[in-house]
Amino acid sequence: MADEIINRVAQSKLVVIDLEDFYPQGKRVLFDIKDWLYEGLVLREKDFRKHVADHDWSQYENQYVALICSTDAIVPAWAYMLMTIELSSFSKKAIIGDLNTLETSIYQNIINDLDLDSYQDKPIIIKGCSNKPVPDNAYILLTEALKPVAKSIMYGEACSSVPLFKRK
Repeated sequence: MADEIINRVAQSKLVVIDLEDFYPQGKRVLFDIKDWLYEGLVLREKDFRKHVADHDWSQYENQYVALICSTDAIVPAWAYMLMTIELSSFSKKAIIGDLNTLETSIYQNIINDLDLDSYQDKPIIIKGCSNKPVPDNAYILLTEALKPVAKSIMYGEACSSVPLFKRK
């Protein structure tokens, strides 16, 4: 009779965290305000307010929106704030920055809301190689959150992980 194959990884106390599992549904949109500026460079308050008032904000229902200006215009903070007031009735989240900054901000909220008690004194593997756009910053944010509670932190897969931290 052949020896029984035992999956030691499944029997271990290792906890695998896959950030892809936390990826929230919702379209990500990059909103460039350059077309709302005079010659793409100058923000004229009256014209800008008209664009904001006339825009159909409902098209961003349940979406994540990254607000940018792709030209070298100087855009005052109030302009993005005005847009966010309208967006907040429809979008899940709005930020100033590119899509990577948006994903980082989304994951910041997710990681801040994690119940870390379930990871107390456990060896953790943070799984890499996701199919969804998990930003590199999310791995750093998760590592920072886990370090005070985890027994150890590794990166990769159970069969080939890279040790990062071990509590003394």
